[in-house]
Amino acid sequence: MRIVIPLFDRFTALDAVGPYEVLKFLPGVEIVFAATEPGPVRDVPRWLAITADATFTDIDSCDVLVVPGGPGARELLRDGELLDWLRRMHQGSIWTTSVCTGSLLLGAAGLLTGLSATTHWAAIDVLESFGATYTAERVIFQGKIVTAAGVSSGIDMALALAARITDQTTAEAIQLAIEYDPQPPFDAGSPAKASRAARALLARGIR
Repeated sequence: MRIVIPLFDRFTALDAVGPYEVLKFLPGVEIVFAATEPGPVRDVPRWLAITADATFTDIDSCDVLVVPGGPGARELLRDGELLDWLRRMHQGSIWTTSVCTGSLLLGAAGLLTGLSATTHWAAIDVLESFGATYTAERVIFQGKIVTAAGVSSGIDMALALAARITDQTTAEAIQLAIEYDPQPPFDAGSPAKASRAARALLARGIR
């Protein structure tokens, strides 16, 4: 099973690495990071790089497509070559997935029209501009398309997907392997739960 994770400048690292850490445990899996050119691709704020081993033109098909998000995703919403590539990958995929604002790229490629989908809470309006209906859930399955909400939800998505590809016991074993047992110190993971002060700090820019 070939899993392809496309990378682009200013992607969000956990969007890609979270699903990778889960899906790499699947039996017989091959995970390929692809980009416009082989070599390191930097996240935002460009402190971390992941090496792309293949170019988009090297990849003619995949079984699972995992599209990360990040600030750079918004800059690619009119990139015809990338969107055409996403459509081709989707045509032959078993599963087409996204994390965070990666769903905006699926939407721009016309893959979410008429579907329920999720994304980062700050990108709801953009997602719906592509004909999708935003649903406030961590992970949404719509046929073979799976969208995950912001950043950390990519781990949830990958575990749910692992259960579909194999079985629940295997997915539970993977969850145990990575000791994914969320117990956050604060209940501030959504706009509805975060304090006014936290929301104001985020709006100004944390750094």
